[in-house]
Amino acid sequence: MSGAGDYAARLAEQRAALAAATGSPEEHQAVPVTAESGKGSVRVTLGADGRVSQIEVDPKGFKEGSDFIAEHVRLALNEALDRRAEMVGTGERVPDLNAINESIAEIQAAAVPKFQEMSASITQVMAKLNSKSS
Repeated sequence: MSGAGDYAARLAEQRAALAAATGSPEEHQAVPVTAESGKGSVRVTLGADGRVSQIEVDPKGFKEGSDFIAEHVRLALNEALDRRAEMVGTGERVPDLNAINESIAEIQAAAVPKFQEMSASITQVMAKLNSKSS
């Protein structure tokens, strides 16, 4: 296999692995997280996507007033966010694997023909050099 063909094959293998990773995102997502505050009177749940999916307030909490509820929603939400950050293991944004795959496809589409042209040119030069030395 020529150098260009080997390069193209390796790049195609890497793109296939990246596509497989993006094809099963459920394996790479965090699970929902629920946190409580106010002795369980307020519960906040973050979905697997990291967004608030549910806020529950025990009716008994309303007797304490809106300031109590607001404070404990804040506390439960911050705890849920902290737990999710620990679960994900980083404060950095998760890279967009589909966008990376598309970029690699563009690079591959542009680079492989150039490598093939260079390989053909090198082969021609080597053939001419070999014919002159014979």
